[in-house]
Amino acid sequence: MTSTVQMPFWLLIVILCFAAFAALEKIMLPSVRWFFRRRMERVVARLNTRLERPIQPFKLARRHDMIQRLIYDPEVSKAIAAHAREEGVPENVAFETAQRYAREIVPSFSASLYFGLAIRLAKLISTTLYRVRLGHYAESKLSEIDPEATVVFVMNHRSNMDYVLVTYLAAERSALSYAVGEWARVWPLSRLIKAMGAYFIRRKSRNALYRKVLARYVRLATDGGVMQAVFPEGGLSLNGGLAEPKLGLLKYIVEGHDAEARDVVFVPVALNYDRVFEDRILVAAGQAGERRFRARISLIATFLMKQLWLRLRGKYHRFGYAAVSFGAPISLRGFYRGHGEHLVEDLAQRIMTSIGEEVPVLPVPLVATALMQAAGPLTREELEMAVDVLMRQLPNAHVHIPRDDRQYAVEVGLRNLRRRHIVLERDGRFQANADDASLLDYYAASIAHLFPKAEN
Repeated sequence: MTSTVQMPFWLLIVILCFAAFAALEKIMLPSVRWFFRRRMERVVARLNTRLERPIQPFKLARRHDMIQRLIYDPEVSKAIAAHAREEGVPENVAFETAQRYAREIVPSFSASLYFGLAIRLAKLISTTLYRVRLGHYAESKLSEIDPEATVVFVMNHRSNMDYVLVTYLAAERSALSYAVGEWARVWPLSRLIKAMGAYFIRRKSRNALYRKVLARYVRLATDGGVMQAVFPEGGLSLNGGLAEPKLGLLKYIVEGHDAEARDVVFVPVALNYDRVFEDRILVAAGQAGERRFRARISLIATFLMKQLWLRLRGKYHRFGYAAVSFGAPISLRGFYRGHGEHLVEDLAQRIMTSIGEEVPVLPVPLVATALMQAAGPLTREELEMAVDVLMRQLPNAHVHIPRDDRQYAVEVGLRNLRRRHIVLERDGRFQANADDASLLDYYAASIAHLFPKAEN
């Protein structure tokens, strides 16, 4: 026992490295994780004192634990067995597939990152690019929502800026959990988005096992009281107007809900812009009849560099107005009454109707509508009169008039459209650029449903 053992120096180094790794894994790393988890709990406790709706424990659960809970869920286990039978593979292979899906879906929320970085970044981006305005806000009804209810923001989808804008405006309420599409599964964006609490969904997956894993995660999050944000249209609007709702996520939220347990409250959120950055890409995709957006990273980088160069030269102008309206909440518990087997379809239509009623009317859509309805080119005075006529047809809509000056509103709309050569001026008259008439129609479509003729 006390005799000397000789060994090569390189072997001693290897043994010491293994010993150091074992000590790090078994002693130091758990201590470090405990330290940071305690720190996070203190941060969350302070945040919850000022948030309107405190962050729920479900959202703070460790990602590993949430993945384990999901893949061992009884309904997921049945789906794994069914998948193994249908595909003719061993159940352990089907289990690994379900585990891969769960890792893809489940986020790793960081309160420090969300409230320390994401909110500030969202505010900076929103206010730098747009003049942000809060449209209609049903404050009295929103304040009556049960504190224990699960709140789901349901929004029309105009731009990828929607995520940023609503995150900024909802900063004082709670942390939102977004359902994001496959566009965000690019490293390192995917890591950042997951840390902000968003979960990825495959829009076109026909795999029953994947749908079951996703459905159970949404169900668990809903039962856990997590504040969520979903886009019932299922994707960006290609023509500027509202689209028919997709039932996938709404179905997962509604089905299996216990009417006697925690209520689910849907808050309609309507967004509109004087400029949508992706407008040309979306219109082109709509004309081509496909959703393959050919937006290369080089185009985005070029756009950002151009805006930075304009800012350095003192010639930068914000892209008009962006407005968000929050409508009256819809209680799932209350909606159950009078609705039978078509509950999800009826709820989706009710939500989209509420969103449509809340869409803010901004200068560019107003001017675009006036020009699209005109029989020919309009002078400035004729355009102002046409916009005035349109506004009188919208007594119940939220119409944002900058500086409460209708002439200035027309000026703002024209300025944005002329800067991009969508509208041309010739001999003191304004008309659509024939090459970009589809873009003018795109912006007019965002408010077309608000006019009386749309109801006939």
